[in-house]
Amino acid sequence: MKINGLAALRNHIQNYSKSKKWIENWISDARSSQWTTPHQIKQHYASCSFLPGNVVIFNVCGNDFRLETVVAYKNGLVFVRWIGTHADYTRRFKKQP
Repeated sequence: MKINGLAALRNHIQNYSKSKKWIENWISDARSSQWTTPHQIKQHYASCSFLPGNVVIFNVCGNDFRLETVVAYKNGLVFVRWIGTHADYTRRFKKQP
């Protein structure tokens, strides 16, 4: 797979060094994979979640962080949409009264 958005991952690592090893391993794994279905991702990342629009949410470092991606299965591309703490992820989707 080709990964678009590596700069966001590098910036995250600078702020949260705890996630460096996990992210480096994920990058290596994604680059060496040819994901053509969500099932193939789920086989290796059992705790990931799938949302409409080919969005895949990865739990990073025991769910301390979340990595939101969009996978273009037919094109072999992974787009990094967002990465941050689990708390920040929750706030992004918290409904306003």
